[in-house]
Amino acid sequence: MNLIDLHGLNHRLPELQSKFAHQEPFRFVHIPHFFLPDAAEKIHAAIPAIETANWDNTTYINQVNKYTLNKFEKDSLLQQTFNELNSSDFRNWLGKLTGINDLIADENLFGAGLHQSVKGAQLNVHVDYNIHPVTKHHRRLNVLVYMNKNWLPEYKGDVEFWKITATEKKMVAKYAPLFNECVIFETNEHSYHGHPEPLNTPDNISRKSIAVYYYTKERPESEKAHEHNTVFVNTRGVNGAMHKIQNSIRALIERIQKRFGN
Repeated sequence: MNLIDLHGLNHRLPELQSKFAHQEPFRFVHIPHFFLPDAAEKIHAAIPAIETANWDNTTYINQVNKYTLNKFEKDSLLQQTFNELNSSDFRNWLGKLTGINDLIADENLFGAGLHQSVKGAQLNVHVDYNIHPVTKHHRRLNVLVYMNKNWLPEYKGDVEFWKITATEKKMVAKYAPLFNECVIFETNEHSYHGHPEPLNTPDNISRKSIAVYYYTKERPESEKAHEHNTVFVNTRGVNGAMHKIQNSIRALIERIQKRFGN
């Protein structure tokens, strides 16, 4: 591999396996130095500005100011990045890390790809959709690599992992979206995650990440559920409820404008 530091990941594998296996209420691991140093710099430089590419920035009730890009020029560095993330070599490594074998890549990057968020952005805590809408494969694993240099705590934007039950809402871990740092976590009916705190960056700084999702043809019976879309929860009380109202109004206005060509 030319971009992912697979040699380093293999060297760290026993430690990472242990960390992944012992997390609760779902399994996850945080990995610094994911790409090779030179590769990380080149990938960072290749991420296009929001104004210069065909980013999708549709507003939803639980998501605002987030841009997504999942189509890239053939043989470009960004396409090579996703080719490596979807490669059999990396998927085999993921299988060793997680114990989830026969992981399937999604070459079309449904919901995945490059993500870029700007000031005010938020993604409420949620569990992901559990079945791919086209292939009907089971979603099993997320890999997120953050690409943000000189990130300050006051910018917020930490990815948060939560334990949510009928009687409890508790954040169990959070990670700042720092440069070339990765989080890998299983997706199931209790893998609640998000970045619900509105982004507080200067106007010229965005929150950049690379997202890839992996699937299997089947999954353990104990983890199966009826097919569903993303399921969101409010972890921010009154402030969270107010943001949902504001987002719903903004989403409605956007859709009216698109329909009537304004």
